[in-house]
Order: sequence, then structure tokens, then C-alpha cells
Amino acid sequence: MPLAATFNPASMLSFDLETTSPNPATARIVTSAMITIAGKDVDKVELLADPGVDIPEEATKVHGITTEYARENGQPHEDVLASTIQAIREGWDKGHTLIVFNAAFDLSVLRQLSGDFTVDGPVFDPYVVDKAFDPYRKGKRTLGAMCEHHGVPLDNAHEATADALAAARIAWKLAKKHPELTTMDVDELMEKQAVWFYKQQAGLKKYFEGQGRDVSDFSMSWPMRG
Repeated sequence: MPLAATFNPASMLSFDLETTSPNPATARIVTSAMITIAGKDVDKVELLADPGVDIPEEATKVHGITTEYARENGQPHEDVLASTIQAIREGWDKGHTLIVFNAAFDLSVLRQLSGDFTVDGPVFDPYVVDKAFDPYRKGKRTLGAMCEHHGVPLDNAHEATADALAAARIAWKLAKKHPELTTMDVDELMEKQAVWFYKQQAGLKKYFEGQGRDVSDFSMSWPMRG
């Protein structure tokens, strides 16, 4: 099957990682969740990895998984990485759009860990799209805050499957509210998201510079860091 020509909310592969670090240059996978939505059929897969390093306490506080639990119950890290990339490629081959909340993090982690991961199909990033269509809304743009705004349930934030499902639901809501997202071809949709992200990051970078914060590692590239 050829790649999707447009974004179809009835044909999605939603993906989320929980990791050892918020820095995509050093993060290793702890859990990887992939939810395939094909019409009314929903298939959920979540993989637990032994990251091969200690999971920092700060990361455990986010996703609840300890080093000991991952070592005892997790699959080898390389196996989880390979299975994740294979599932993404198969999703694209089946005509699905990849849904990733803050894609520039998760997809950059895959590139950093594999060394050769490339984006070869359509990506829809609810984080970027929501900010583009509602740039002046006050409040945070975390997944939890966005779920609350759009009326999407999120029962277990920072649990990979729950986050992936919530991202898919937000994508569906955004497509329903802004139907032009489903009519433009995927190349245009990808280009628009890259431009939106660049402008969003430029504004954030300027704000951080004004606060005297270090912006030397600030990335403007989407859907992966340059």
C-alpha cells in the first residue's frame, strides 16, 4: 500500500516513548507504546525495555518505572528499539499517519539510538498543530493540559500507552475542528508543521534569551533535531 496521501484520522499509528532522560541526545527507551487505529479497530502494543543504564530517580518520578523493575521485566533495549522502528515503518507502509506528541523529542531519540532512523512517511504532531491554530491560549501546552482543553480523557499521564491514545484523540479532535488538515496533501502538512515549529521555537528561544537562559542547544528542526 502506498503512503497516505492525506491525513485520515481513521488511519493512525500513535506512538509514545517514556525514557531515561528529557534530553533526546542521551535518552534511552524505558517503554515504547504504539496504538494502531484503523476505523473502529484499535490495537495496542506496549514494550518495556531494560535500558542498560540506571534509570534516574527524576525519570522514575515521571513514569513510575524503576531500574530494578526494568532490569527484571524488560526486553533487551536493542530489541525494543528495533521493534519500535519496524512498527513505525509498517504503519507507514499500511497508509497510516504517525501521531507523535512533541515529535521532535521522540523521533530524535530513535535517530540518536539507531544512528540511521529516517522519517519516510507522514507525521502529525498535536503539540505543534494545536499551538499553530490557537497560539494565544493561556496556560501550559503539556499533554495533560491539552487533554483538559480538548475534553480528552487521560487517566494515567506519562504511561506510554495512555499518552499515545490521548495524542491520537487530540489529533482526531483537531482534524474535526480544522478539516483543512485532512484535505491538504501530506507533503504540505509536513511542511506547514516544520514552519510552525520553527516559528514557535524562535519565539521561545527569544523569550529564554531574555531570561538569560542558555539556548546553545536549542533546536529549530522538526520532526527531528537537526
